[in-house]
Amino acid sequence: MLDQKFTSALATIVPSSALLTEPEDTRPYECDGLTLYREQPGAVVLPENEAQVVAILKLCHAARVPVVARGAGTSLSGGSLPVAAGVVLSLAKFRRIVEIDPITRTAIVEPGVRNLAISEAAAPYGLFYAPDPSSQIACSIGGNVAENAGGVHCLKYGLTVHNVRKVRGVLITGDIVEFGADALDAPGYDLLALICGSEGLLAVITQITVKLLPKPALAQVALAAFDDIEKAGAAVGKVIAAGIIPGGLEMMDRDATRAVEQFVHAGYPLDAAAVLLVEADGTPAEVAAEMAEIREVLTASGATGIRVSNDEAQRLLYWSGRKAAFPAVGRISPDYYCIDGTIPRAALPGVLRQIEIWSREYELPCANVFHAGDGNLHPLILFDANRPGDRDRTVEFGDRILELCIEVGGTITGEHGVGIEKIRGMCAQFAPAALERFLGIKRAFDAHGLLNPGKGVPTLARCAEFGAMHVHHGALRHPELPRF
Repeated sequence: MLDQKFTSALATIVPSSALLTEPEDTRPYECDGLTLYREQPGAVVLPENEAQVVAILKLCHAARVPVVARGAGTSLSGGSLPVAAGVVLSLAKFRRIVEIDPITRTAIVEPGVRNLAISEAAAPYGLFYAPDPSSQIACSIGGNVAENAGGVHCLKYGLTVHNVRKVRGVLITGDIVEFGADALDAPGYDLLALICGSEGLLAVITQITVKLLPKPALAQVALAAFDDIEKAGAAVGKVIAAGIIPGGLEMMDRDATRAVEQFVHAGYPLDAAAVLLVEADGTPAEVAAEMAEIREVLTASGATGIRVSNDEAQRLLYWSGRKAAFPAVGRISPDYYCIDGTIPRAALPGVLRQIEIWSREYELPCANVFHAGDGNLHPLILFDANRPGDRDRTVEFGDRILELCIEVGGTITGEHGVGIEKIRGMCAQFAPAALERFLGIKRAFDAHGLLNPGKGVPTLARCAEFGAMHVHHGALRHPELPRF
């Protein structure tokens, strides 16, 4: 609980309507997209401008009150899970697109702007913003920067970090800082890359300058069906090995495909063990040549059928199925748990086989959806939280998948971040010396550990408590409740 004196001080910074302290008002902020963990904050503050953010952070710093910055709340790692005796700082009112500059091909936006809204605003200039997470109709750009989000087109066009020029933010002390520059390079250390993916641990983002790209003249997507999931996994590596860098390269297994088809009716083949979506974009001549190569590689890799979109409407329909995979699975299961790990492409067939074995072992269906081109896995484990034992088996199943990602040379996260979900996995992924260096960076920006505490990087004491200083079965078992 926060004391009355502190909340009264908050009330002098923002209007009464922008300060929430009653349990029924703060309840909607108790979790983000990862609903396994919940905690009601002591207060929620919704500032309208940077000056208010500065004042709020100065007050929290002086009172040593933890602060969790929050955007649209679509995080799938518990990245914006509140602290009971802390403040949630919502940037929901920061929704201005400050400027679109077609000459420099940049846009200056506030952190509450939706990802898709940037491309919509840039469209009249023939431009678009490339990173497109599946939640792009809802997720906000500030959270995209905090988690270094990707999306179906990140294989060719890069992650958020590759598409951001400058980030303006406020430290916990209230100091305003800028990372990056309007120019193509900035003097000194590359702190822009540091802030992208920092998960709200270093600063509260108040403005972002993003890079815009010319919209391709044409794009086509090939929908390839496979009668074996391992063949589909191997085909991914063969496409890249052929020197093709598709605009997007995604994979779904039978469970995911069937769930999606019931939801969006995209025309996916329901008898396929797996499908690949492979996109080519560019000039009409470039697309025709690349699509011919793609078809040749997919056929040689064992595709049982290949369809190529005939027009833009069909292309968008094919992609709408992939982007609707999460809500589609939510329609057929009371609960699902989305895993986010990354592996070398060559390991994809073996990892898929192992996930299938574990799915039978745990008696939990698993719908697999992958950013296959860059090895980013999103297995969706279906369970019922009201059924005794389901939650624990689900978490253990997910932990084993992340352990496997490490064992084959990958990482415990691709684009969803560590948050609270994978805090134990950090102990398995990194040696104590590396974790201590990460903590040193945190202390340089936030000496008292007030920004998003307990997330991203575990202390060595916490790793020792977990008993997870190296990979072993059960090493990534989640704590029942976050401990700060």
